[in-house]
Amino acid sequence: MLLSLTNAPRDYAWGSTTLLAELEGREPAAQPEAEVWFGDHPGDPADIDGGGTLDSVTGGTLPYLLKLLAAASPLSIQVHPTITQARDGWSRESDLALDDPRRNYRDDNHKPELIVALSDRFESLSGLREVRSTLRLLAELDRGTGVESLIERLSGEGDVLRDAIGWLLSGDAQGEVDEVIAAVRAAAGSATGEWEDTLRAVSAISTTYPGDPGVVVALLMNHVVLKRGEGVFLRAGLLHAYISGLGVEIMAASDNVLRGGLTPKRIDVPELLSILDTTPGEVPVLRPSARGALTTYEVPVADFALQRAALSGDDVEVPVSGPTMVLATAGDVSVLCADGERRAVPVGTALYADAAEGQIILTGSGEAFIATPGAAADTR
Repeated sequence: MLLSLTNAPRDYAWGSTTLLAELEGREPAAQPEAEVWFGDHPGDPADIDGGGTLDSVTGGTLPYLLKLLAAASPLSIQVHPTITQARDGWSRESDLALDDPRRNYRDDNHKPELIVALSDRFESLSGLREVRSTLRLLAELDRGTGVESLIERLSGEGDVLRDAIGWLLSGDAQGEVDEVIAAVRAAAGSATGEWEDTLRAVSAISTTYPGDPGVVVALLMNHVVLKRGEGVFLRAGLLHAYISGLGVEIMAASDNVLRGGLTPKRIDVPELLSILDTTPGEVPVLRPSARGALTTYEVPVADFALQRAALSGDDVEVPVSGPTMVLATAGDVSVLCADGERRAVPVGTALYADAAEGQIILTGSGEAFIATPGAAADTR
C-alpha cells in the first residue's frame, strides 16, 4: 500500500512565515508555520490524498512521528520523560481531562527525538554544559550580585545544575535573573573568542523573552549550530530548545513535554526537576556520510530510524519491513513500488508504504528522508 500524505502547518507563535514556503517554492505565509506532522498521533494525524487521515489506516500504532520544523524564534526549553516516567505520570494524572492546564502528560510514552538541519544554519540548545566550562563563560560577565549568586551556586557541592535550575525557575530569583541577563547583553556587544556565539545567541533570546528565567537556564546549556544535513539526537531527560532554522524531526509517537523556560505556558518546576537528567556534557553532532546515496543517523532507540537519501539520477533501493515514510525535501523525487507504479513525492510531502510493499525504489534527483521503525520496535 502506498499513500500520499500532507498536513496543514501548525501555527505556533515561534514558527516562520518563510522557511517552509521557501522549501516548497511558494509565497510566504500570512501566519507563522511551525510544524508539519506526518504520523498518526491523535494530536494531528496526517491527511491522506483522496480523503481520510493516516490513523484510520494504522489504527494509531505507528511508533514514530515525523515532522518538518521551522523556527523563526526560540522554542521553549523542554525535556521529555522516559517510558517509566511517562507511564507513572499518565497514571497519576488519570483523573485530569486531557485539556486540563494542570496536566503534564498527554500520553504514556517516552519522546526521544532526532533533528536534522535542512537550513544552512540551525541553532539549538542541546544538553547542559560542563560546569567548569560555564564558570569560564560567567567569568566573561561583569560580576554583579546576580552573576556572583549564580557562580556561588555552581561552585557548591552535589547536583549543582539541578539546584541552580530549580532556583532560577522558582520565582524567588527574579532580581538575580534580571542582573544576569543585563550582564549577558552588555558582554554580547563586544564578545570575541570562545564564547562570542553563545553570548550573542543568549542575548538575542533575551530580546524575544525579556526577563524570562529561561534565558539564564539557556546560559547553562550547550549552544549547538548545525549545518545542513547534520543532526543531534536528544535522549529522554535531556534539556533542549531549538532556536532557529528548518529541520526534519523524528521522535517516538508522543506529545509529552515538561517546560523549563522561554514560554508563557505553565512550568511545573518540581515535575521538571524530577525527570531532568543533569549529567553535563556535549551532545554529539551526527554528520552525513560522504560515501553513497544513503546516510543513516544512528540512534540508540527502537522507536524509529532515519536515513537521508541524496539522489543524483540513479535508483536507490530501500527495503520495507515495517511502516515506512519517504519525505521529500529537495529536487524531484519519485517512488517506484513493487507493482511498477511510479508515485511523485512533491517537496514538503511524504509517501507512506506498509510492509506489504517489501521494497520501494527512490528515483530522481534531489533529497529525501526515509523514516522507519527501529530494528526492535513494536509495529503492532
